[in-house]
Amino acid sequence: MSDVLLLSRFQFAITVFYHFLFVPLTIGLVILVAFMETQYVRTKNPLYRQMADFWGKLFTINFVLGVVTGITMEFQFGTNWSEYSKYMGDIFGSPLAIEALAAFFLESTFMGIWLFGKDKISPKLRAFSMWMVALGTNISALWIITANGFMQNPVGYVLRNGRVELENFWALVTNPYAWHMFVHTVVSCYIVGSFFVMAVSAYHLLRKQHVEFFQKSFKYALIFGLVAATATPFIGHKSASFAAKMQPAKGAALEAVWETQEGLPFHIIQIPDPENERNLVEFLTIPKLGSYFYTHSFDGKVTGFDQIPKDERPNVTIVFYSFRLMVALGLYFLAVVWYGFYLYRKNKLLESKRYLKLVMYSVLLPYIAINAGWTVAEVGRQPWTVYGLMRTAEAVSPISLSQIIFSLVSLVIFYTILLIADVYLMIKYAKKGPYASSDVKGGEVQHVS
Repeated sequence: MSDVLLLSRFQFAITVFYHFLFVPLTIGLVILVAFMETQYVRTKNPLYRQMADFWGKLFTINFVLGVVTGITMEFQFGTNWSEYSKYMGDIFGSPLAIEALAAFFLESTFMGIWLFGKDKISPKLRAFSMWMVALGTNISALWIITANGFMQNPVGYVLRNGRVELENFWALVTNPYAWHMFVHTVVSCYIVGSFFVMAVSAYHLLRKQHVEFFQKSFKYALIFGLVAATATPFIGHKSASFAAKMQPAKGAALEAVWETQEGLPFHIIQIPDPENERNLVEFLTIPKLGSYFYTHSFDGKVTGFDQIPKDERPNVTIVFYSFRLMVALGLYFLAVVWYGFYLYRKNKLLESKRYLKLVMYSVLLPYIAINAGWTVAEVGRQPWTVYGLMRTAEAVSPISLSQIIFSLVSLVIFYTILLIADVYLMIKYAKKGPYASSDVKGGEVQHVS
């Protein structure tokens, strides 16, 4: 692998990583803010007005910085991956253009109405505006994942004049691979948003600050997270099994399957040894469960690396451990929200300081889980940029090593400054709590029934 290719891949990975620190919270938090706006319209309770303002401010900070990191990411298709753009531009450009012209303008327009029209528009219009922002963010994710879905599972295209051209737009937008990815990604973002609200609420509840305000915030986030975390294992399983079917090499890497076999066992504890094409450790084995995970049949046949050429295999170590980490964290989230729901039903939530601390310290774990999932998706596709059509080595721009080093260093510095600004502002306003007003007395948010 050339230095230019390696650094170009590293630069794009860094860019996506930084950008994806903002996107999941944007998608997850906006639903809760829109719900709070709706509750204010429905009940006229000023508590919901303050809740929407407080969480909306944190959402706005995250939204703005997320937009900045997303814009610079798209330029790399021309600077670092020009050969890919030449080969794939007709396909890749369509969903990205729709995302910008439809979804981005939808969310940004109504975001402006919600933010700057605070004291000028009716509560109903504010609630409607935030729901339009929520719709826009989800549509934006759909079109971006539609573009990525083609890279994972090319459909609706024809090879003409040495490049890929779009032949069937309907096949592109109904690509089952993209829809599996979209549902799994968006529901995972909902977990990020719910845990963020729960963690900030737990911080204040531990200090007995604005108890009613944050107890209600915690409640709504907990229910939201409960639904998302409960659905995720089923959605994730469907997505992973479909990915393994369409990309056998990725499927083999998920569980380090070296030999094709029927009735594949599942090892709860496993350590792969890629150099020797075996597993060093296989412990706590459940017979035939592996085949069921892959094929929904205990006797199903699972393709191993013995049927996959070595030059078409991904990095097994990265894919295997990223997948295990994602799954383990998903089960952890499931346990946390269900235990929290138990405490809430028993009216013991405020008394359980250990649980509140656990939630507070878990705030970053959903970010780790969702990025581990995308690592599986992208690294597992290698060595292909467009699966079965274009290798990553063929997609890189003919640029010099000095150019990529300069852009990489500049990008890391710029994004790090943005990240520091985001973390500083988020912590500052999260700790500050809801705005002081005549409705806040003695640390409690007073409201009208």
